[in-house]
Amino acid sequence: MRVLDALARLNAAYPWSHNAHYHAWIMRRLPPRFDRALDVGCGAGDLVRLLATRAAQVHGIDSDSRIIGAARESTAADLPVTYAVADGGSYDRGGPYDVITCVAVLHHLPLAGTLSHFRRHLAPGGTLVVVGCAREDTWVQHLLGLVSVLLNPLFGWARNRGRRAAAPPLAMTAPTRQPGVPYTELVREVRRLLPGARLRRRLFWRYTLVWRA
Repeated sequence: MRVLDALARLNAAYPWSHNAHYHAWIMRRLPPRFDRALDVGCGAGDLVRLLATRAAQVHGIDSDSRIIGAARESTAADLPVTYAVADGGSYDRGGPYDVITCVAVLHHLPLAGTLSHFRRHLAPGGTLVVVGCAREDTWVQHLLGLVSVLLNPLFGWARNRGRRAAAPPLAMTAPTRQPGVPYTELVREVRRLLPGARLRRRLFWRYTLVWRA
């Protein structure tokens, strides 16, 4: 218990975004240039602005109107970006998309319906990249979770350069909830709906999914 309390204090002192950790990884999976992109659950717009360095047009959507307002304020007016308050499972404007990204949002939405919605709105040859959360249900996943618990404060200390943070980044203030779908069930649904998708369990309580239409 004392060890867990100490880890919790370190995490609070040196917060960092597990989602932003994967942004560079996402960009490496995308073409050098593309036309339209959609970021589902865009939060403060960090990934949207990265996508805009390669895309002709980027739409960022989030169900939280407060954080959409913050994303608009943080985005330069000359970037090819638009934001909307919308639900990722039903948004139906501006597509089809050459790129759809979704980071730590899919577990908030109906799994099968949302994956089918993404598939319908992805242009031929387009790329879907998901970084998601799923419930651990095998010993390998539990082991990755334990390793993540131990590494988390080390990454936080390094990313904050040893300086205590006054407050967590804006991107970490959005409402969250624990994933309900077990990872093995998620794998079955992805294989059924997105044949050929590449799935991998990752550190820091995330999995990655890449599918090309």
